[in-house]
Formats: sequence, structure tokens, C-alpha cells
Amino acid sequence: MRRILSVLMATVACITVSAQEYKTADNILYTTKTDSYSKERLKLDVCYEEDARDLPVVVWFHGGGLTSGEKQIPGKLKGKDCVLVGVNYRLLPKVTIDKTIDDAAEAVAWVMDHIADYGGSPNKIIVSGHSAGGYLTMMLALDKKWLMRYGKDADDISAYIPFSGQAISHFSYRKMNGIDNLQPTIDEYAPLYWVRKDCPPLVLLVGDRELELFGRYEENAYLQRMMKLVGNTTTELYEFDGHGHGGMVEPGYHILEWWVKKVDNKPFEP
Repeated sequence: MRRILSVLMATVACITVSAQEYKTADNILYTTKTDSYSKERLKLDVCYEEDARDLPVVVWFHGGGLTSGEKQIPGKLKGKDCVLVGVNYRLLPKVTIDKTIDDAAEAVAWVMDHIADYGGSPNKIIVSGHSAGGYLTMMLALDKKWLMRYGKDADDISAYIPFSGQAISHFSYRKMNGIDNLQPTIDEYAPLYWVRKDCPPLVLLVGDRELELFGRYEENAYLQRMMKLVGNTTTELYEFDGHGHGGMVEPGYHILEWWVKKVDNKPFEP
């Protein structure tokens, strides 16, 4: 079902919000890997409210086609009573895609183990990200083996909310294997390959189908359809009319904030 949203977001202060002081712990090494590239890249930032406890948590994976980009905190969620985590991961083509997905899983496992130290609840974690970050979000949600490697259950995450994630095999992975960008493939590195009934809420956010990157809307729509056919009832799809691949992030924050309140059993006041 096509769902169209038009959202106006308020500007949020970055340092002090409603007299609540924010702190950021920067460049925390989250990995046990020992090679130099891992030590360089596998770091995260945590933005948290001083003296807060048991808050919802948003883990955010940056975009950049899996080949570029830097960790970032989704600033629109500052002041929304949640802990924010921005994650770096190793990039293609310096590593293969399995290494990158493994990095994402290790970061989420670290958050599950340590976020209580920053006032977050390990029982209220939302995994999210834009574009390449949305793809990583999907892979962790649907293929349980990645988090299982770190002794974690993907189903213990409260929700997965990918922003314009790729549901087929990622184009940068295909390029590394000599496959043209417009030649779609679905293999073990495609979220679509892993459709399953017993997945936590999967909230698919995409831009306007006529403005999005290639067939990004249609990929997500097909993923939602297949999830429904295997019996999953918690996968949702939102299409933001008038917004392209980058522009859909702004209205997407509205949905992400709603889920932050939802997992915390609090009313959402837009």
C-alpha cells in the first residue's frame, strides 16, 4: 500500500535542549579486530543525556554506497529523549562486503552490551541508517547469522528502520564482481534473499518512486510484499512523494522519532 507523508520538522538545538545537557563520547573503538584498517575505521560516537537512564537507543549507519562516508549522529533526534550512536565501518573495495556487514553486526553487539553505561536501554534499540546504512540495517534484520556471530539475537532489536536501503544485492558489491549497476541480482548478500516470518518490525522508508535512486522504491515494495507472503505482519512501507534519494531523509526522521516514542511506550507529539 502506498503511504504518502508530508512532514515539517522543527529545528533542534545541538548542545542544550529543554535544559537537558548532552554529551558526546567520540571515537570509541568497538571492535576486537586487530588489523590497522579496523583500528582506523571501527569506531563509533555516542550522544547521550547526562544522568538519564533506560532511554531508547538509535544506532545509525551512514550512507555513501558502502565505499565512502563517515559516522554521523542524526541531529534531528537530539532532544527527543534517546541515546544516539553513529557508526563507522570498513569500506569497499578495501574489504569485501562480508567484512562490512560483520562490522555493522559487531557495532550493534557492542551497543547491546555497553549502551547502559550511557543511559540507554539494551531492550529499546532501534537500528537505522540511510542508503548504504539502510542496506546494512536490512541485512542485520533479515539474516540472523551476522549478529549470531557475536552471541546476539537479531530479534532482540526493537525495530529496524532503513532509509532508502537496497533490497537486492548492493550495487557496489556487484561492481566489485564485474556486474553492471543496472543488472539486478539477488544472492546471499541481498536482504530479499532472507525474507522471514519471524522478524521484528521492519519499517521501510523510501523517496518518491519517480525520483529515487534507480529502482529503490520497487525493491522495497517487493521486499514488503514477500515478507507479507511468508506471513510477516510487521513490515511497513512508506513512500515520501516529492522527495528523492537524499531528500527523503528529512521526512523519514518523523517516522524514526515516532518509533523512538513507541518503543518507550510514550505518546508521540509531532
